Amino acid sequence: MKESLIAKFQQRKAHIGIIGLGYVGLPLAVSFAQAGYRVTGIDLDHRKVDAINQGQSYIADVSSRVLRELTGGEGVATEHLQLAGGTATQSAAVPVAPPSTTSTGRLDATTEYAVLAECDAVSICVPTPLNKTGDPDISYIVSATEQIVRYLHAGMVIVLESTTYPGTTTEVLLPRLLENVDALQIGKDFYLAFSPERVDPGRTDWMTHNTPKVIGGITPACLEVAQAYYGAAIETLVPVSSPEAAEMVKLFENTFRSVNIGLANELLLMCDKLGLDAWEVIEAAATKPFGFMKFTPGPGLGGHCIPIDPHYLSWKLRTLHYNARFIELASEINTSMPRYWVQQVQDRLNAVSKPLKGSRVLVLGIAYKKDVSDMRESPALDIIHLLEEKGAVVQYHDPHVPAF
Repeated sequence: MKESLIAKFQQRKAHIGIIGLGYVGLPLAVSFAQAGYRVTGIDLDHRKVDAINQGQSYIADVSSRVLRELTGGEGVATEHLQLAGGTATQSAAVPVAPPSTTSTGRLDATTEYAVLAECDAVSICVPTPLNKTGDPDISYIVSATEQIVRYLHAGMVIVLESTTYPGTTTEVLLPRLLENVDALQIGKDFYLAFSPERVDPGRTDWMTHNTPKVIGGITPACLEVAQAYYGAAIETLVPVSSPEAAEMVKLFENTFRSVNIGLANELLLMCDKLGLDAWEVIEAAATKPFGFMKFTPGPGLGGHCIPIDPHYLSWKLRTLHYNARFIELASEINTSMPRYWVQQVQDRLNAVSKPLKGSRVLVLGIAYKKDVSDMRESPALDIIHLLEEKGAVVQYHDPHVPAF
């Protein structure tokens, strides 16, 4: 079984299913389709499914031209579709010429999970947010797994890509798969692994196909099959000893960023007290050719990873009676930054004898980072809310977010 499945990947005869077609899943689906596989994306949002099948992209990392080539869809003249406010909108959209003769038809999308019965490989790329109490919400992972169980068959490899706490693949996915398939054995009939997504939306130098891919399998055979699966679409593979190690890799990467951004933000607060220019200090420190990595202060953390992922790790450690102090302190500092910046606005207005109440304030940029439309966890939203609480008249400008 293992050898025949590996041969399917090597010969590009495998049918791949990607569950979740957001910033992670769609670029992954495109990478596999460009590598020669037949790929079906699955998403419950019919707007995304319709857009893909029409050859119309809704994220910056995938062009509509590429989608049209892979799907054969006719698309529209706009480069990207903006999914916002619960509806799909597009600006200056006019019909375009039919797809080129190079259209491959290798990529399609559906809202129906039944297609998994035909798939040899499935990657799970669903959201992993926090719930109202700040604890991990893995309900999307559980829901996707329950759908996979319905169509699980011999000769299938399943890989979780969604960021989560160490132990999720082994303790959550595996038991659900095993309890419903008495005749199938893990590592012999079907295969399970974890390979964390490493997408940095808007980046053009490091993308899905050339960012090294960490993979940890439940068994050695699971790892071998998962490597064969990703090997044709991803340039560099990084095997590790277990799914737990791979899960920890991703959390450490993002915790590293969160903690260092927190340190840079605290440097700003300290320099403010000392009457120093934090940016001058950072730029001078960055001239050291070794032992220093540059991080800069900002309005706080945003996006689908950095503000969320460290809390998955600290939650898991709390269940083991360990307090991850660096994570908690960095989070405290980072979440305080919107209030700091609103206070800066108020102080500067006061310095010219103007109250914040009634003042007109323009916020430049509403997404969590430049050149993207993603507003998830954006500190700009907190800043706007705080300004309005104090009576300011707030407007914003962001060419990537026409409305919210």
